[in-house]
Amino acid sequence: MELKSNGKYDLVVVSSMGVRITPADRQPVSMSRLYEMQATSAESNVGNISASLGKRVKVLTKFVKDSAIAEFIKAELRRRNLEYEGLEIPQGGPFGCRHQFNIADSGYGRRRPVVQNDRAGEVACTLSAQDFDLERIFHEEGCRILHFSGLIASLSKESGRCCLEIARMAKKYGTVISFDMNYRASFWKGREEELRPVFQELAGLSDILIGNEEDFQLALGIQGPEAGGLDVSGKIDGFKEMIGRIRENYPGASVFATTLRTVIDANSHQWGAILYAKDQWFVEEQREIAVYDRIGGGDGFVGGMLYAILSGYPPAEWIRYGWACGALVATLATDYGQPVSEEEIRSIYEGNARVKR
Repeated sequence: MELKSNGKYDLVVVSSMGVRITPADRQPVSMSRLYEMQATSAESNVGNISASLGKRVKVLTKFVKDSAIAEFIKAELRRRNLEYEGLEIPQGGPFGCRHQFNIADSGYGRRRPVVQNDRAGEVACTLSAQDFDLERIFHEEGCRILHFSGLIASLSKESGRCCLEIARMAKKYGTVISFDMNYRASFWKGREEELRPVFQELAGLSDILIGNEEDFQLALGIQGPEAGGLDVSGKIDGFKEMIGRIRENYPGASVFATTLRTVIDANSHQWGAILYAKDQWFVEEQREIAVYDRIGGGDGFVGGMLYAILSGYPPAEWIRYGWACGALVATLATDYGQPVSEEEIRSIYEGNARVKR
């Protein structure tokens, strides 16, 4: 895997931007009257780490024209140093298109987190590669890494086709492709024949593949260990065996990663990771982390890993940055992390929580 030495953008993500509303004070949705709203998407969450640390990141998306929610999202992206590009289309009346809403209960103690997806009529369902000047983005301007998640790839037939066409163009011009499969059973129900070929082709175009044992098995149809229920050592050994089979089927990919999470309760997790790169295994053993809100922790891991890759660090640092950025996001009320410096990331990894004055 070789990154371009130049390019206008360090990282480009294809995404469906929306908003998340979360009850105040970690209360359940059914009892809450006060909510906080944030702009969100799995892919922009990933890009946020690099954007916060000075990399140039662009979000390719779509907006509802004259929408106050769209303007809120754009303002949030600007505030977070994320550039964006996307067509604006008319809402089409009260039953037309809109931006996605996620309603998320963060959970507390033994009350687990619950995310309710409200995505009917989502504007990004109409995403098309023809919405963008791909020759300009990937050839004239240049991009070092293109990142997808399985959420945008599985949103609709149109969005899946869009991801494939963008990936093919990026590959043509030497851009490294990253794919976090992010399997969601609710998205796949009754759509396996439609979605699996899309995921298989995206995986075939990818240099970096991220997912847990369930993602690889259910999205790609690769035999692996039983999802959940294994002890940590069993998960590590099972994942290594599965990656061997995946490498045979997808020889273009050279980097594979997954997170390891054991939930103690909603406020405390055991957090670890596994990485295969440059023909070596790197394992970050599970350590206990405090959790304010778990949503976005996996995106933080991917974001930290891609930042380290873009920065030219060795693979041993990729997993450390990923682990620490995932742990950082778990302490925040937002889905995304905004590290102020590499020093902050390293302090989290080293467990140095002493006050800095």
